[in-house]
Amino acid sequence: MATINQLEQTNKYRILVINAGAASTKFAVFEDHEEVFTRKIEHSQSDLQSYIDINEQYCYRKNIILDTLQLAGIPMNAFDAIVARGGLLLPLEGGTYRINEKMAEHLKAGIQGQHASNLSGLIAYDLAKELKIPAFTVDPVSVDELEPVARISGLAELERKSLSHALNMKAVARKVAAEMGKNYNEVNFIVVHLGSGISVAPHQTGRMVDVNNPMSGGPFATDRCGGLPSAELAELCFSGKYTREQMLSKLYKEGGLYSYFGTKDVREVEKFAEQGNKKAELVLEAMAYQTAKEIGAMATVLQGKVDKIILTGGIAYSDFITSKIISRVNWIAPVVIKPGEEELCALAAGALRVLKGEERVKEYA
Repeated sequence: MATINQLEQTNKYRILVINAGAASTKFAVFEDHEEVFTRKIEHSQSDLQSYIDINEQYCYRKNIILDTLQLAGIPMNAFDAIVARGGLLLPLEGGTYRINEKMAEHLKAGIQGQHASNLSGLIAYDLAKELKIPAFTVDPVSVDELEPVARISGLAELERKSLSHALNMKAVARKVAAEMGKNYNEVNFIVVHLGSGISVAPHQTGRMVDVNNPMSGGPFATDRCGGLPSAELAELCFSGKYTREQMLSKLYKEGGLYSYFGTKDVREVEKFAEQGNKKAELVLEAMAYQTAKEIGAMATVLQGKVDKIILTGGIAYSDFITSKIISRVNWIAPVVIKPGEEELCALAAGALRVLKGEERVKEYA
């Protein structure tokens, strides 16, 4: 890590990166592509329970960032730009966007829902405005590059939505393409983000032309149900056993592995399986099985022309899960594992491409 003296002497672009999550606030300082300072502040349930909604956490999260940077001796006037993880915005194509007034309004209003990531953009927008520097977001959750045929659901009143882990998926796709000596716009990949939700997307010459929305479809994950039997789900919703809020919580926070074992940690469930728990082994295999099925479905979107299948996200560290997936899909294309999330690096890289004139910034409208 660089010292503050080194920070003052460099001629590189200095970028503040902000990524607010449900249970943590991550932020970092980059000099071009080099991460020179980073912090991850964990938030306990007791820290957040006093706030009625996400927007009420704004000052709490913003002050954590400002106080930490001040203690580290990093002045706010040291930055050339601020970039934030994209929240739940209106559908838009991938790329780097300027956080403008309209985007800030939509993040505050939660136009597609309230999520902690909305705060990232709001904090970046206000800080950048004070400092008179640009604020950006890169490949937000609402990246929508779906082909028209992928939007049809089978019920005229419902259209399929594109909400996914677009930032990390596009970042690792660019990296794998570069390792192949190619541009992201020249390859066809199926990228799988394995996390608290599982996103599976075919990337066709630089566009995510389809994706399962992990909030309502695709494989189940650590705490999300994924796609469920619709008739039985409707019966459960109207059974009188649960309120609307309780049902939504079951779908998005208490589903998946948590519904079976009371934990959202794949490593714990793997320990159960290692200790001879056959149900744990079966449920883990089912998660891998459903993921492999989704990969197979997305291979048909690309008409079988798949250069690589990429597994990324936190669960990609699990040899049990990845080996089960690979055994079912490696006949489609070679499988590459890129575990973890590179969201901070991806955000900095997107802002840097614009600052260096390598990519044109897009306007949110």
